[in-house]
Order: sequence, then structure tokens, then C-alpha cells
Amino acid sequence: MTVTGGAGGEGAGGEGAGGVPAGAEPQPGTLAPPGPEPVTMASREPGPAAPAAEAGAATLPAPEPAPHTPARPSVPGPRGPAVAASLRLPWALAVALTGGLALTAAFPPIGLWPLAPAGPALLAVALWRRGLRASLLAGLVFGLAFFVPLLSWLLNVAWYAWFALAVAEAVIFAVLAVGQRLLLDLRAWPLAVAGWWVCAEALRSRWPYAFPWGRLAMSQAGTPAAPWAAVGGAPLLSFLVALAGATLAWALLVPGRRAGPRRRALPLLAFAGAAGLALVGALLPVDQQPPGTPTAVVAAVQGNVPHARSLPGLLRASTVTLNHAAATERLATRVRAGARPAPALVIWPENSTDLDPRYHPQVYATIAGAVNSIHRPVLVGTLLANPVRNAGVLWLPGRGPGQTYVKRQLVPFGEYIPFRGLLKHITSLVNLQPQNFTAGHRAVVFRAGKIRLGDVICYEVGFDGLVSSEVNGGANLLTVQTNDATFEVDGQRGETLQQLAMARIRAVESNRAVVVASTTGVSAIIAPDGRLIAHSGTWQRAVLEARVPLVSQRTLADRIGAWPQAVIVGLTLAALAWATAAALRRRRTAAR
Repeated sequence: MTVTGGAGGEGAGGEGAGGVPAGAEPQPGTLAPPGPEPVTMASREPGPAAPAAEAGAATLPAPEPAPHTPARPSVPGPRGPAVAASLRLPWALAVALTGGLALTAAFPPIGLWPLAPAGPALLAVALWRRGLRASLLAGLVFGLAFFVPLLSWLLNVAWYAWFALAVAEAVIFAVLAVGQRLLLDLRAWPLAVAGWWVCAEALRSRWPYAFPWGRLAMSQAGTPAAPWAAVGGAPLLSFLVALAGATLAWALLVPGRRAGPRRRALPLLAFAGAAGLALVGALLPVDQQPPGTPTAVVAAVQGNVPHARSLPGLLRASTVTLNHAAATERLATRVRAGARPAPALVIWPENSTDLDPRYHPQVYATIAGAVNSIHRPVLVGTLLANPVRNAGVLWLPGRGPGQTYVKRQLVPFGEYIPFRGLLKHITSLVNLQPQNFTAGHRAVVFRAGKIRLGDVICYEVGFDGLVSSEVNGGANLLTVQTNDATFEVDGQRGETLQQLAMARIRAVESNRAVVVASTTGVSAIIAPDGRLIAHSGTWQRAVLEARVPLVSQRTLADRIGAWPQAVIVGLTLAALAWATAAALRRRRTAAR
């Protein structure tokens, strides 16, 4: 038979994909026939042997069976003789490109969430029985097709910032894709591939500069699968989405005419089971509040900022602060007139003032006037000086600033420059942020009457541990303070809608209402089940108000913390070690 492999015909172990010496015992995952009849990749008329389809393709004669030796029955499963050969490299790259674009479309602003499993499915098909070099190339194509459009809102900062981040993430993804190629040699590879996605997301959220954008779980806000986040957090939800995609790939890789009914049915049943398991999340009793759960009215103020192309124009600190103060005073007027309910707490967004009120008396007076007007605590997003910190400060009427939360997870290249000592010798881009911000080191739960408020600032909503630390610290309400103005100048809403989707998943994960306060939108008040109670548009002044439950019970996801991710990552790494060892054994055997 003729077996074609990618990148010069090199398989996972460096030999032709699945190739073994004639007459040798086939290893698991190879294409050698299990019985007396040879297995071919395509029907062929009798005649002279056809030339190899690619350079490096291995042409193996069918071994002669011993007399009176019965054919060995095949074992149903993801690996076996009746599976497709690898695609020719150009087709594999086209499939990878399609997969990356499909996965992008599952995220906002497009938001076609059923396409999320198609990304993992098409990547597995593109990597199937490829050589390692071709797998690297396929992973790079998929990564570029995914990250370049997903992060296109960075174009508003600088084209080179967009290009650098998207390419860096794609390269990391490509290197990791080689690991998935090795996992595809395992019998239970759909499970291993699903675990691979969790591993890849865990790595990207930590190294080389902690960037959690594009996690599969965050494409599922408002879907039937979302409640699984309350059971095992975002990692479990990502695993279930990837498992649906991996079993779909298995179904695509079983050739219909060559496979028997049982072999055709098994992957289809596996896909139906995996997809059904994800969708049955809608039946989980994870968003229920006990009788007697207290409630409170909360307000989010979106003051709006100058719609300017230049960064100085966007950061007219006095204008931004005045806008939020004016919106709050208008709310106070309507409350006194009985047109709006009196909120127990008012939340201003990140950077609602960029001047430290402690050193700018006029800013202090503006904020104090608005707080005293509404006569309720106001959470103010501000920059603190000496050292520079991004913070949320709870401002009390008649008393001034009190409890303070300092942002713990800083934005790379936005609030600090990674590898500054090295990069300053290579590029002047480090001057975009001449001084690194100082990060905070602890969760802070703000107290405002019966409200216990946990705060995360903008980028922090993407990190599992930061949000759960607020809940485990006693928060019965969560807020995300954010400033999206820089990324929306040309009308793009990708960044703000992707961040809103993360906040909706966090609401489900912790069974807490979440208040998203943005300078320019989209601001929102989110119910504990992830529904949008109220939301604003962009580039407009808005005040959102709603009565929300103050839930104190913790979900299973918050109680067990990072354990689901740790278990999935550990098992997947063990599977990768096993697959790598098996590939090396096959290579040594073939070299004899």
C-alpha cells in the first residue's frame, strides 16, 4: 500500500507516517493491515504499482499470512485500519486555515458559538498523520487564521502591536500543535486532544506574558453549555467544547465506504455523546438562589470619553472625570424626583480619573461632589501615583476615599513592558510605556451595607484565579471596571464584546451577578446565570440600574479552584509522554 505523509513524508517519529518494515508487527496507530487482506488508501485497478504520491512516501507490500492463520479482527476505536490517510499538504493547510477562521467566528463580535467545536475538529484533521515539520506549518496557519482576526481591535493601538501579538501567539500555538500531532497516535486520541486544548490555554495564560484571550470556554457565553463553568470552571467548559470537536474529527476521518457499519457508527455516537454532554449543561441546577437571598439595587455609570484618534485626546483626564460626575449627579436628581430607585452602590469604570485625587484638589472636589450628591458609596477607577498603580477606590459620602483594590494582573505592553532590559536595545517601542505600573498582591472585598463587592479590573477578568479569589474572600457581587476607548476608535467592538463574554462566563462560574462598568461601553449588568439584565451601547453616556441577588453560597467551581485544570493538564502531559515514547520506539524499530 502507499502511505503519504507531510513535510517530506516524515511521521511523528521521523519516518514515513505509519510506515513499518515489511513483515514487521504493526505498532498501534500504524497503517499496516491487521489480517491477510491488504488495506489501501484508495481503490486501484490491478496493474503496475503506482509511484509514490509524495517525496518520501513509503510503499509497503502486504505481508503474506501464515498458512491457516485466521485474520486478526480489528478493534473498534479512534485508531484502526479503516481510517483516512493524511491529506496532501496544500489541502491540510487549507483545512487548518478554515478551522482557524471558523473558531474566530465563534467569538464576538460574530458570535456563532456552534462553530467553536469546528476549530478543534479541523485542526485535528489537518494534523492527521502529518510529519512534524508539516504539523508545525499547519499549526501556524491555524494560529494566524485565528489570532489575526480575533485581535484585530489592536489595530487601534498600532498595527505593529496587532501584528506582533497575533504572530507571537500563532507561533506558540504552532509549536504546541506538534504535541497534538503526537497525541493523535494514541488509541483514545479524542480525549487526549481535548486535554491538549486545556493545556495550550493554561500555558498561554501564564507564559511568556500571560495572555488568556481566545479560550474555547469564552465563546460559550449564553449557550446551553455555559453552566458547566459552575462545575469545573472555564477549563472544564473548554475541555467539553474541544471534546465535541475531537469526536467530530474522528467521524470525519472514518472513510464511509471502507468502514463497516459498526466502525462508522462508533465515532458518530461519540460525537453525539460529546455534543450532548456539553449541551446538557442547560439542565444543571447551578444558578439557583436559596430562599431569602438578599438583593440590592446597583448602578453602573458610563460617562463616555472624547472620541479622539490620538492617545492624549482619549486621556483628557479632567473631561473624563467631569463626564462621570455629571452622569452621577443626573442620576441623583432623578432619584430625588422618584424617577429612579436609589442605588445601594454606584460603580464608575477603570480610568474614570487618570489623576490621583490625593495630589489634585480639583479632581478630589469633583468626585466628592458627585458622591455627596448621590449620597451612596461610589467605586471610582483611578490611577494612583508614587508608585503608579491602577486601582479601584471606594469613595464614601462625607468621608472620602476608603478601601482600595490595586490591579494584580497587568497588561503586557500596556501597563508594563516584558523583557524591557532586552527590548530597549532592539526597539523604541518600550517608550510607549516609559514606566512600568506596580501590581497589587491581594484580593479586596469592598463593604457597602449588605453588599460585599469583589473587583477585577479590565484584563483581569480573563484569569480564573483572580475572580475566584474575590468570591472565596466573601464577595456576594462582582464588578469588572474597564476602559475600552483605545480599542474602539474606529468603531470596532471586538475587544469590549469579547471581554463582556468573559464576564458572563464568570457570572455563571461563581453564580454571582456581575456589573461591567466601561468608560465608553459596552457596560452591562449580568445575572448570575449569565443573562444580560441591562447593557449600553458604545460611545454614549449611560447609567444602568438593576436589582440583583447577593449570593453568598459558593459553586463547586469556586470550591475546588484550579483542580480540574490541574488534573486535565497532568493526564494530558502523561499521555503526551507515552505518545512520544511510542513514536521513538517505532523510529528505532524502523531503523533496524
